[in-house]
Amino acid sequence: MIQIKKIGLMLPFLGITMLACKNSSKTVKTETEVAKTQVYNGTASVSQGPAKVITENIFECDRGRKAPIGTSIATDSTKWTVPAEVNFSNDSFPMASDLFNPCTNVEYASAKEALAALDGTDIIEVDAGGEVITAYVFADNYFEMYINGIPVGKDNVPFTQFNSNIVRFKANIPFTIAMKLVDWEENSGIGSEANRGQAFHPGDGGMVAVFKDAKGDIIAATNSDWKAQTFYTAPLKDLSCASEKGSLRLSNNCSTEAFNEGKDSYALHWETPVNWQSVDFNDKEWPNATEYTNKTIGVDNKPAYTNFTDVFDNSIVDAKFIWSSNVILDNEVIVRYTVE
Repeated sequence: MIQIKKIGLMLPFLGITMLACKNSSKTVKTETEVAKTQVYNGTASVSQGPAKVITENIFECDRGRKAPIGTSIATDSTKWTVPAEVNFSNDSFPMASDLFNPCTNVEYASAKEALAALDGTDIIEVDAGGEVITAYVFADNYFEMYINGIPVGKDNVPFTQFNSNIVRFKANIPFTIAMKLVDWEENSGIGSEANRGQAFHPGDGGMVAVFKDAKGDIIAATNSDWKAQTFYTAPLKDLSCASEKGSLRLSNNCSTEAFNEGKDSYALHWETPVNWQSVDFNDKEWPNATEYTNKTIGVDNKPAYTNFTDVFDNSIVDAKFIWSSNVILDNEVIVRYTVE
């Protein structure tokens, strides 16, 4: 896995001007158009256009989209793995169990049926004397879960088809959940996919999870009490739409319209803290997660979700889809929550 180090934060005025000229089409941009791309005062590194594809597809699935890994070079010369640095190909990081997975033809009709198929070898030990906690996760598209800094499960489908998972681990309460979430991209470095007749259509993310104790009681569910921070935003047609307010990395004023030419679009990259998985990591300044409805995420026609609404949409504890403040343009998000 490529190790990425960021050596600069601010976007050089001259650098982006040169980049805009180098990558523009034969039509010369007007002064107003050039000026709009120069107005960015945030802390991210900025790249423009497609990434260099390192791996064409990290996972094969019938009727699934390709899941490429690429490298983007920012205007400050830093290198970024897109859509994110992940452990999908790392055999030492445990794979989550199937709840519903068209790629493996393991499609359970209920959570009870899925649990009955497990033999206990899937349980990851965090605390030797802990109780078995069961997590149910639907992620659009990919997740990696840590408990108290220990890897306990990763999504077994990085992009599509849409799937859902079970993760089981032994832990004492309290424990801290930390998850890396990735909305995968078909167009590497541009945060988009071919869809609805457009070559570059921004996708959307979203993750919902429910945690149950050994008695089957819900002890945690995703909602706005979780913390959520953004680390990769794309595609942006105009850098001036992005801003920061404290720890908030905002792109809600940016266009989410699809387009057919990606070489001039921009991406924002922030370095992930080295210890973001740990119990001791200080996330107090991070924004709270934003909640999204099932309709917004578009899961009402996906059996990977609808087969398990008794878990995710429990009448007593209704788990919410969460993400950063922009579920369309923010492609790498880290969420954290401590179960007390």
